[in-house]
Amino acid sequence: MHHILVVEDEEHLAIGIKYNLEAEGYQVTTVPDGPTALKAIEELAAQIDLVILDLMLPGMSGYAVCRSLRDAGNGVPVLILSARTLAEDRTRGFDVGADQYLMKPFDLDELLSRVRNLIARHATRLVHAASTATAPSMYAFDDAQLNFDTFEVTVRGQPLRLTSMEMKLVRYFVENEGRVISREELLENVWGFENSPTTRTVDNFLLRLRKYFERDPARPRHFLSHRGAGYRFVADGPPA
Repeated sequence: MHHILVVEDEEHLAIGIKYNLEAEGYQVTTVPDGPTALKAIEELAAQIDLVILDLMLPGMSGYAVCRSLRDAGNGVPVLILSARTLAEDRTRGFDVGADQYLMKPFDLDELLSRVRNLIARHATRLVHAASTATAPSMYAFDDAQLNFDTFEVTVRGQPLRLTSMEMKLVRYFVENEGRVISREELLENVWGFENSPTTRTVDNFLLRLRKYFERDPARPRHFLSHRGAGYRFVADGPPA
């Protein structure tokens, strides 16, 4: 039975979510604040298959909770459930490592669909990770060195701190080096969007990767755009 942690300070909403998830066959634990959530995840460890996380929590924001999880190397799927509707709120959520973002008020069927898909994707990733456990976690190109296990990155000898989502995107590019990847594929496989919403998320993240890794971000050699087709990563790009 999959175990879901619901972090929600509105008691009536937490009870409603718990009731509907349990009706679908999930085990559900609810907590009202961030510190209690982190303690529960630490105590339950690998038993948690998904975290449904509100942003506006007493004492510690959902952003801080998610960042703490990712900084600790915990890859449990995080679904943010928030009344915040601004684009910058969603972007910040992805920046701290959330997998998906669902705005309140939400449709119950959509919530259940996202829960099913996030848990299924996480299970697939765990199987894939186990089957490739001996594969190297280090990667280098140009003057950048990356460790995908520890999130340690250096560029031109200087340490660089990337968010969980940025590392996830870089890894996807590395695993598909040389191939043009569509925007829809990235949104689905990196961000977990199923319906490819109209968003500049990929473009914004690509600009940040160029700023981090390219010698001249205005004339990229590694993280390339192909108009109307998608994006491509090339480790040994042509001279700028």
